[in-house]
Amino acid sequence: MSGSTYKLVCPHCHGRMRIRTSEGQHIFLRIAYLQCTEENCSWSVRAEFQMTHELSPSGEPNPTVNLPRAPKALRQKSWRNPRNDEQQMDFIVELESEEQ
Repeated sequence: MSGSTYKLVCPHCHGRMRIRTSEGQHIFLRIAYLQCTEENCSWSVRAEFQMTHELSPSGEPNPTVNLPRAPKALRQKSWRNPRNDEQQMDFIVELESEEQ
């Protein structure tokens, strides 16, 4: 697994936010409690992280997991790599073209 970390930024001071604690509500929903790490700010907030759409199928699908497949425009939005602006292949589009 890559060492990537989701960077949360405080909208007040633009400092880093940290997740103080979190709790699972559902297999697709996690509630998190965040706090700004800048001592002078220390803003805290409740956040929700929700899985909403499948971008590509799992190689080990669980039959109880059922998310709607993302529309093509949403999948294309996920292709962009902001670091070097390269596009990634869309596995679902490739599967669709093979089926035809």
